[in-house]
Amino acid sequence: MPRQQKPSDSDSTEYWWYNIRTRRVEFGLQSKSLDRVGPFDTEEQAKNAPQLIAERAAKWEKSEREEN
Repeated sequence: MPRQQKPSDSDSTEYWWYNIRTRRVEFGLQSKSLDRVGPFDTEEQAKNAPQLIAERAAKWEKSEREEN
């Protein structure tokens, strides 16, 4: 799961990221912030980013439907 607290710029290089454009996992700040999601503590967590994003989107969609 992504870290709850956003890392400062100085320690952002110590985390894993998922690049949504290339669909690859990256360690540290290798690509533009617009292309990255994260940070994640482990490579495995970053690999699961697409599934996590889909699950969260489904929960938000369900919540929106229930509110209306």
